[in-house]
Amino acid sequence: MAVPKRRKSKSKVRTKRAHHAIGKPNLNPCSNCGSFVLSHRVCPYCGFYKGKLVVAQKVKKTTEDN
Repeated sequence: MAVPKRRKSKSKVRTKRAHHAIGKPNLNPCSNCGSFVLSHRVCPYCGFYKGKLVVAQKVKKTTEDN
């Protein structure tokens, strides 16, 4: 089994870890409603994907007291 000959310095370790940060999500405007959504995903607000209705939105029923 390979074993490192010398201990890695703090600067070498920290330089390597400089690229491990989590970046911002790639948000694009929806072609139908304009809200920002992740790429290649159905819009959770209007249910459209690539200009086509894929998921119909649920409508809550309201109870009317008469």
